[in-house]
Parts: sequence; structure tokens; C-alpha cells
Amino acid sequence: MTTYDGKVALVTGGARGIGFEVARQLAQSGHLVVIGARDAVRGQRAATELQVESVVLDVSDPISVGAAAAEIQQRFGRLDVLINNAAVAPAEPAPSELALDVLRATYETNVFGVFSVTKAFLPLLREAEAGRIVNVSSGSGSLATVSRPDWRPEWNGLAYNTSKSALNALTVAFAVELRDTAIKINAVNPGYTATDMSPEATRSPVLAAALIHRFATLPESAPSGSFHDDNGEIPW
Repeated sequence: MTTYDGKVALVTGGARGIGFEVARQLAQSGHLVVIGARDAVRGQRAATELQVESVVLDVSDPISVGAAAAEIQQRFGRLDVLINNAAVAPAEPAPSELALDVLRATYETNVFGVFSVTKAFLPLLREAEAGRIVNVSSGSGSLATVSRPDWRPEWNGLAYNTSKSALNALTVAFAVELRDTAIKINAVNPGYTATDMSPEATRSPVLAAALIHRFATLPESAPSGSFHDDNGEIPW
């Protein structure tokens, strides 16, 4: 096992988009960053560009998750920061026309994948002085927001939106369990950001990642079990 005095951070889905920029910012602030990616070649390419580490990690595959946790345990002995960023956003019809297999596949990554990763890496986060978990959510996961009269029908994506609502509920459940520990877990909405998933968006990944970085480096007095965007706390 390598002895490392700084903080170790894992970013799932870190080979591109917001995750890539989060990895960059964490590395710039002194973290030893590990990019988790399903594609080993793409993950290594991103890690080489940022001069960080990489690990093969498919969040929807429990065997892959377990192997990644074992590798980080062997290499570093702990994990200080976990960024649950990996997600999918399928093209969606009206809720009544959504195929069941699309709903299941979306939850497999966006909910069950986050649960699997968080559970597998929690023992390593407990080894850290003050672990931080950031779940990358969405404003569309806020039931208060999507139930407003001005919520547009074309944004009414059942699979993606409800997967993020479930992710928020998962965040709260872990926060309650971890209340008496030094670990903090929060959900953040990075905003509608220009990535491969949403190429028509105009928000910079740099701004989106900055919010995630802030919650990855929270002080002891900061909240846990909350849901935030750039403007502050978001109603569930």
C-alpha cells in the first residue's frame, strides 16, 4: 500500500464532462484524484491528460464496484472524497409511453449504482479523518420544482427526473446513518451544463464543477443531508 499524506478523491464518470472538470479542480486543490470510468482506455486517457490516477469502474456492475474498492484499499488504504457523478439521461417520451426497460436501466446507474458505490467505499471513507460524499443530482429531482404550474411538459422525463428524486432520498438516508460520524454527504444540482449529455446547454462545466468541489471540501461546521445549487438550498 502506498503511503499518501494528502486527500484521496474518487470521481465516478470522471473521464468526460462535469466529472472530468471536477477531477481537474480537485487535483488543482491538492487531492490525489482517481478517475473512475467504465472504459479503461478512456479513463486512462483522461487521467494522463490531468496527471491523475484511474480505475476501471462500472457503477452498474457490482463486481466492478467491488474490484475498484479493493484496488483503492490496496493502493491508498482510505478514501477522503467520493463524487458520485456517473449518470445516464435517456431520451424520453411522455411518462405513459416510457418503456419499462428504459426506466430500469436509468435507475440501475443513477440510483442503484450510487448505492452500490457508496456502500462499497464507505469503509474506506470511515478510515479518512473527515470523509465527504457528493451526489450529483439535478433540479429536476426536486418534487417541489417539477410540481410547479410553470414546469414545462418537455422537461417531464419520468426516468431521469424520478431517478434523481430517488438519489436525493438516498442522500438523506445515508446522512441520517452517518449523523454521528465525521462523514458528510450532500446532493448538489450543478445546473444545465454543456456536456455530451446536454450539448445544447450553455452553462460552463467549470462553474458546475466548482459547486461540486465546494461540497467536496466542506468544513466541519457545514451541513450534511442537504440539496444545493449555486443559489443555496433547494426544496426536496
